[in-house]
Amino acid sequence: MLDVQAPYRWHLRRLRLGSTLDVGCGIGRNLVNLDGRAVGVDHNSESVAIAVGRGLTAFTPEEFKHSRFSSPETFDSLLMAHVIEHLSRPDALELLRTYLPYVRRGGNIVLITPQERGFRSDPTHVEFVDFGSLEAVSDELGFAVRRTYSFPFPRVFGKVFTYNEFVLVATTGRRY
Repeated sequence: MLDVQAPYRWHLRRLRLGSTLDVGCGIGRNLVNLDGRAVGVDHNSESVAIAVGRGLTAFTPEEFKHSRFSSPETFDSLLMAHVIEHLSRPDALELLRTYLPYVRRGGNIVLITPQERGFRSDPTHVEFVDFGSLEAVSDELGFAVRRTYSFPFPRVFGKVFTYNEFVLVATTGRRY
């Protein structure tokens, strides 16, 4: 009845990410919104199978290594939405370092994490990742942060609205 995903589709399209590597793509919710110019990677083979069954391009990490997309600087952007909070900081950094070589120099990095209410809603979340944490990850990896913002509502709503997100948009700098 009400298309609750519409603002999220609009948000991703508005970022104009070009060819995108979606790390932690799950069943492809974001891949669908990236105009057929995205490739997903997810550790869960069942989720990848669902994404592929929906006509999307997705791989497990091992499959991705052997795919035609596994070449340096293949993508304009890397999207990591609702992934980092499931990992310790060292593991999140390692995962990012694994896939950053596939993004062209000066490419986009988009990191999205849930705010307080969303974080509390999932027992598999490991570490709360707010703007400060996202910026620290970016600093450590040499990203140039272009913008941080709360979506879809102002930051104050993150304490009560499950689907409010922290968003960081950056560009790559040095090679990894």
